[in-house]
Amino acid sequence: MTTAAALSTKSSGVGALLRAWRDRRRISQLELALRAGSSARHISFIETGRSRPSAELVLRLAEHLDVPVRERNALLVAAGYAPMFPETPMDDPSMEALRTGMERMLTAYEPFPALVMDGTYDVQAANRGIAVLLEGVDASLLSPPLNAMRITLHPRGLAPRIRNFLEWRAHLFTQMERQLALLRSAPLRALHDEVRGYPLPDGGRETAALGEHPPFALPLRIEHGGAVLSFISTLATFNTPMDVTVSELAVETFLPADPQTAAAIRTWSL
Repeated sequence: MTTAAALSTKSSGVGALLRAWRDRRRISQLELALRAGSSARHISFIETGRSRPSAELVLRLAEHLDVPVRERNALLVAAGYAPMFPETPMDDPSMEALRTGMERMLTAYEPFPALVMDGTYDVQAANRGIAVLLEGVDASLLSPPLNAMRITLHPRGLAPRIRNFLEWRAHLFTQMERQLALLRSAPLRALHDEVRGYPLPDGGRETAALGEHPPFALPLRIEHGGAVLSFISTLATFNTPMDVTVSELAVETFLPADPQTAAAIRTWSL
């Protein structure tokens, strides 16, 4: 095999991946080249396997294509380089500062519910406010590792208590499918397929009536203690993460959507 042919074979993998990301972002070769300080001709050569990009250029292109950290490692490997971003377990000693910071943040959010999830929705940390949401959840679903998707969608989990279950379920599947479009994650795909197969509680729940919830965001409307609580859920991630594990962490907080919910939570927390 000639040197040119060997180069083409070696670099064709990264070229196909980069083109797939560029198509996904709907960016032309020229636009990507301008953003990354390259040329459209060079981008074309990379995508067709005629040129092998440097590791620096791979990372620069990935940055401008907003490629997830895990997939940046995949691009580097496909180009013939070692992965750059480690995947450190949460219980590693080097993660102590991160764990401590997250625990302080979750505690500060009390009495309202808040938790930290990883890339497959396993709960890494939670505050005491989360107990409001876990009322009546079957003990089998509370065995570690707790999984937020299973707890929410399982008929022995939160599902029977969620008043607008069909809407909330659709929202969660949209969220998961958006992640699957970005990450080639077999565990996440398996989780998606598992919870997609759960039966609806009591034959399904009615959707909330139009105008029943604020128009700015879909609330989670859940029964607790004889009342119906309404929460707006927010998700936050870390800026410029340099570790695969950290890049896939998400902090979910539940903000009371009405004064009645806020008052009830504060009363129960006394």
